[in-house]
Amino acid sequence: MKKIKLGFAPTRRSIFSAPAAEQYANLTRKKLEELQIEFVDIKEFSSDGLLHDDRDRIEIEAYFKQEKIDGLFVPHGNFGTEYEVARLAKALDVPVLLWGPRDERPNEEGIRLRDSLCGLFATGKVLRRFQVPFTYLCNCDLDDPEFERGIKNFIAVCNVVKASKDMRILQIGPRPFDFWSTMCNEGELLEKFNVQLAPIPLPELTKEMNLVKQEETEVEKTIAYCKENFNIAITDEQLENVAALKVAMRNLAKAYGCRAIAIQCWNALQDEIGIMPCAANSLLNEEGLPVVCETDIHGAITSILVEAAGMDEARSFFADWTVRHPDNDNAVLLQHCGPWPISCAACKPTIGYPLAFSYPGTVEAQAKQSDMTLCRFDGDNSEYSLLLGKAKGVEGPYTKGTYVWAEVENWKRLEAKIVEGPYIHHCVGIHKDIVPILYEACKYIGITVDLYDENEEEVKAYIRGE
Repeated sequence: MKKIKLGFAPTRRSIFSAPAAEQYANLTRKKLEELQIEFVDIKEFSSDGLLHDDRDRIEIEAYFKQEKIDGLFVPHGNFGTEYEVARLAKALDVPVLLWGPRDERPNEEGIRLRDSLCGLFATGKVLRRFQVPFTYLCNCDLDDPEFERGIKNFIAVCNVVKASKDMRILQIGPRPFDFWSTMCNEGELLEKFNVQLAPIPLPELTKEMNLVKQEETEVEKTIAYCKENFNIAITDEQLENVAALKVAMRNLAKAYGCRAIAIQCWNALQDEIGIMPCAANSLLNEEGLPVVCETDIHGAITSILVEAAGMDEARSFFADWTVRHPDNDNAVLLQHCGPWPISCAACKPTIGYPLAFSYPGTVEAQAKQSDMTLCRFDGDNSEYSLLLGKAKGVEGPYTKGTYVWAEVENWKRLEAKIVEGPYIHHCVGIHKDIVPILYEACKYIGITVDLYDENEEEVKAYIRGE
């Protein structure tokens, strides 16, 4: 949880109990520490450690910017000062979490100490006036399970938003000619989402492969890793090429400052190096550097968002929607030649030969039959959205490559969404429920969410703590 840093700015208003607000702010600090949440406090800039004074707010704003916070958490210790919250949130331009503890019973004289709930209503309205998107976790006590869940969900949302601001993708080669579906508008992606591409030709990749073979050390480590974790059904020379390709791609991604790779993958590369790149892709995917096939830039963007939402608790996999299940009307085959990370596999994977090509270097393994999230960022005609929903692995016939039969709630509804667009036959999956995380993160990124399960109210209820 320490990858993300929150700015902690508890707030109060003067006409309600200042001591009660201070007490709840300190209790909240203690809870965050128990949950091992990294946060930047405002005690240095406010005598009572609460946001309510404009002179304090100016110093707090500068401090939070200096500390490069990834999200702003604003507990309402009492009613709160809504305009100070809005001014701070507007200036920081990070995800905002509003929450307040449940108010106490009025005392025997009918006096209420805090009115935190009432203040949250005011703050929500003023944030809307300031056009600041925010996440709301409904009134609950600090020890309620929904508080911990809400904070950790918000951390993951911040991680997605942070990743979205730094999407640079290594593009190795142009898209294959036959794949018109994977074309993208590079300029528009930069203008709308700050997605930067680093295009390189295939000869630059093969040159780097030759260099890493001469250095040997990283290549030898990768070969040893493969022999330990895979069944090897290719020659030693071919395995060396797999390892060299993996090391070369990582080096180039680092050199160009990229957090994902989209590779042409067929067929010019095979003619040059004598292998398919799938196993090398699999190795990098396992390390958390997403690699997608057929130069699918939108697929690489999807992978970055999914990896960030997963918070390193599971690896993502890049798949084709391929064929309907022969017996299950709501299931479909997710498959690709072999780029999936080994942690997705239900058995020890094999590096061998693919279904449709004569060159070796693919991975063969069935994926775990468990719950998963499937999604696809895509767009055309200047409109972009994220197709998003749940699935679960089910039994089905054996097929080549990395694969899993995935059952959804209503396949025909999803099928129509994919065909009618703006989506294609590619998606990204992860063995984790990240639907609420991505749904909420899209609010901050400016992407329209397209829930194929049509369960928006259920997702919203989860986010608000039901």
